[in-house]
Amino acid sequence: MNSLRRFAGCFALFAFFRGPAIAADAPLSFTDPAPKRYELTARASQLDPRAQPHPEIDFVFEKDGKPADTQHASVDTRVKPLGKLVIWLMGHSPGLAERVNSYGLHYLRVHYANGWFGKFGGQSPGDDGLLLGKIRLEAATGEDFSPLVNIPKPDGMMERALQFVKWLAKENPAGRWDYFLTDDRTALRWDRVIISGSSHGSTTAARFAKHVRVDRVVMFCGPRDQDEQWQALPSATPANRYFGFSHVLDGGWTGDHYCRSWELLGLHQFGPIVDVDKAKPPFSNTRRLITDADVKGDAKRAHSSVVPGGAAVKDAAGKFLHEAVWRYVFTHPVEQTGPAVPRDPQCKVETKPAAKKSAK
Repeated sequence: MNSLRRFAGCFALFAFFRGPAIAADAPLSFTDPAPKRYELTARASQLDPRAQPHPEIDFVFEKDGKPADTQHASVDTRVKPLGKLVIWLMGHSPGLAERVNSYGLHYLRVHYANGWFGKFGGQSPGDDGLLLGKIRLEAATGEDFSPLVNIPKPDGMMERALQFVKWLAKENPAGRWDYFLTDDRTALRWDRVIISGSSHGSTTAARFAKHVRVDRVVMFCGPRDQDEQWQALPSATPANRYFGFSHVLDGGWTGDHYCRSWELLGLHQFGPIVDVDKAKPPFSNTRRLITDADVKGDAKRAHSSVVPGGAAVKDAAGKFLHEAVWRYVFTHPVEQTGPAVPRDPQCKVETKPAAKKSAK
C-alpha cells in the first residue's frame, strides 16, 4: 500500500500532461494533391543512433537473420482526418491499420520492449503488488521504474514513437504527421494519441495511460496482470476514455482477469457489460464489450478473434461480424457514457498476496 500511495502522490505531476510547447488546437486537414492511402516502414535502429538492443529481455534489432525492429505507419488522405494517432502496442496488424485509417485515424506500430514477460511474468505480483506494472511503465517511458530491467529513454516506447513520427513528418508531409508533434518537436502530443493493443499490448497500453494522459485507450483481450494492483491506481487518463473488448471463451475472461481489470479501472461507472452479438451500436454507450461469437470452442482463437485478422469471426457472407464494434471503440464520443452499475459479484477481484520481504 505504501507503494500505491507513492504512485498516487506522483499522479498530480502527470494528470494534466500535455507535453512542452503546445499551440492552440486547430482542426487537422489534408491538402494532398493526389490523395491515397500511404503505408510506410522504418527500422528503429536506423532512425535513432542512440537506440540499442537489449538481448537479455529479448528486445533486439535482428532475429534469425531478419530485421526485428521494423516499424509500420499508415494514413489515408482520402478520408477526412479526425486528428488522432493510434499507437498499436503489438505486432503489426494490417487489418486493424486499414480500418482505423478508414475512420480518419493515423496508425503507427512502434518497436518497443515487450519480450520480457516470459522472464518475469512468474514473479508477479512482487513485494508491492506492482512488479509487472513497473516493468511495463519502464518499457513504455524509458524511465527507471523497475530494478529488474534497464531500458533507457531512446529505447522506451515514447521516444521510439517520437523519432518515428518526426521521420514520418519529413518523409510523408502529405500525411500531416507533424500534427502529432509539439511546436518544438521535442515530444508527441499525447492528448491526440489513442494508445491501443491486444493481450500483453493492451495491458501495457492501460498501464501507460495511468501515467500519461492520452485521448483514448482501446484494450483488446486485456488487460491482464491479474495478480497486481496498478489497475486501481489514480489515472492521468480519465476512466471514461478506456474501452475494452473480449471474447467470453478467452482464458483471460474465464479466469476473471479482464473483468477484474475493467472494474479496478472503474469502467463499471459507465455502463454494464454488453454482449455485442445481442446489441446494436452504440452498445448502451458502455466501455465493456464482450462477444460469444462461434470460434468452434477454441480458446486460443477466441483470444485473437476480437482483432481484425485471420481469427476474427465472419458471417455467412464472409464479412467480419464485429466491424461496428471496432469502429465504436476507436471513435465513439468519450463524453457519451452509460449509467453506472454495481460491480459484478461473480467477478473475482481478490489477488494472491504480495510476496513478503525476507528478514535480514
